[in-house]
Amino acid sequence: MPGPVVRLRGVSKRYGDFTALDRVDLDVEQGEILALLGPNGAGKTTLISIVAGLVRASAGEATVLGRDVVRDYRFTRRAVGLVPQEVNFDPFFSVEETLHFQAGYFGVRLGTERLEEILQALELTEKRHANTRSLSGGMKRRLLIGKALVHEPRVLFLDEPTAGVDVRLRQQLWAYVRRLRARGTTIVLTTHYLEEAEALADRVAVIDRGRILLVEGKDRLLDRQGGKTLRISLTAPIAALPGALRALGARLEEGGGAIDVDAPPSGSFGPALAALAEAGLPVGDVETRRARLEDVFVSILGGGAGKETP
Repeated sequence: MPGPVVRLRGVSKRYGDFTALDRVDLDVEQGEILALLGPNGAGKTTLISIVAGLVRASAGEATVLGRDVVRDYRFTRRAVGLVPQEVNFDPFFSVEETLHFQAGYFGVRLGTERLEEILQALELTEKRHANTRSLSGGMKRRLLIGKALVHEPRVLFLDEPTAGVDVRLRQQLWAYVRRLRARGTTIVLTTHYLEEAEALADRVAVIDRGRILLVEGKDRLLDRQGGKTLRISLTAPIAALPGALRALGARLEEGGGAIDVDAPPSGSFGPALAALAEAGLPVGDVETRRARLEDVFVSILGGGAGKETP
C-alpha cells in the first residue's frame, strides 16, 4: 500500500533563537485537500517552503512521493506546485509568455489545450496578451495559480490563494480546486478565510507556534467540537420548559423566546420534535445549526486566533 504523498517527521526550523517549526510530524494523503490553519506567524509558510525546497529544515525529514526533498530535490520540486503569498512577476512579459516561461523552467512544453484550460479556468483568456504590469491585484493572484499548474504537479500548495480575489471568482477557483482534486492532485491549502477551508477541505491540520495541535477529518472535527443544534423560535415567550424537552437537555434562551436542543448521539431530532408537538408550544420557526470551522478554530486556539507570534 503506497504511503502518504507528503510526509514530515520531526521537522524543525530555527532562525537563531527563534523556532519557526518545532518537531512537526504530518502526513498528507493521496488526492485529499488538507487545510493547514493557524494564526499569523504559526509556521504555515515555513512548513510549505521546506516541502517545496525553498527553505532547508534545521532537523527532521520531509519527503514527497517517498523521495527526500533535500537529496532528491530535482524530483520533488518537479512534483510540487506552489502558489506563494507574495505576488512577484517579471514585468516585461505577457500573461501567456509568463506561463510558457514557467513551464520551461520545469522542462515542459505547454501545449495549446493545457494553456487554454488554465486561462479559461482562471478567467485570464482576455488578458492573455496583456503585460503583467497592467493586471489588477486579483488577476496577478490568478496568474500565480496558473504558474503553479503549468507542469501539472502531483502536489499543489496554495498559500492564501484567494487573498484579494472577489467573491465570484473565489467561488470559481473553489470549483477548479475540486476538479484538480478529482483528477488526483493532492492539495495543501492555507487560508485565513475559514469558510474557504470549510468548503474545500477533507481534513484540517491546526498549527500554532510551530507545533501541530490537531489533524482530523473536517466533518468529524465539526461533529466532535460542536455538532448540530436545533433552534426553536417561539412566537410568544414561555416561562419554563416542558418536562419532556427538559429531559432531552433542551435549553430555554433568556427571555423565553427560543429553545435550543443539541443533537443526541443518534443525530436524530425526532424525539425533540415529538416533544415539541405534544407540548403545543407557539412555534414560529425551526432550524438546525451546525458549528462552523471558525468556531472550532477559535476554540482550539483558546481564543488566540489571529494573534501574531513574536
